Amino acid sequence: MKIRKASITHDYESVWSIFSAVVQTGDTYAYPPETTMTEMKTYWFADAMTTFVIEEDGNILGTYIIKPNQPGLGNHIANCGYMVAPRAHGRGIGKKLCEHSIAFARESGYKGIQFNIVVSTNEVALRLWQKSGFRITGITPKGFRHKELGFVDTYVMFREL
Repeated sequence: MKIRKASITHDYESVWSIFSAVVQTGDTYAYPPETTMTEMKTYWFADAMTTFVIEEDGNILGTYIIKPNQPGLGNHIANCGYMVAPRAHGRGIGKKLCEHSIAFARESGYKGIQFNIVVSTNEVALRLWQKSGFRITGITPKGFRHKELGFVDTYVMFREL
């Protein structure tokens, strides 16, 4: 498997396939389930962020973004988002993307990584982030409208670099 910077020209449709499958579930990301392919561009390929993909034999299995969490005096902390193709779940893709993002953030001069909204019911992600050195630093009660469970808490998670 290889992780590389995504090309909007070559990888856009593959990333869209993953993005749309993930957000349509309505259980892990705040993006609207009906997000269009055009709208995804502003969420996943904006100028202020770097987008990566992980591929195997020419197939994109996952993607992540990294960007400053805040502008100006808060730009020393990174923010990331990760998505794995449903067909690739259980293969350690999320772990590989997280490890890559930590290394990339360090190389880029970030002092930490913050996740602003981790859905409390996303137990797989919570375990992975905690194993990767992130800790819960805040809770937003009922901060997410889960498609099936209704209002659930969200966490802010942080890892110092």
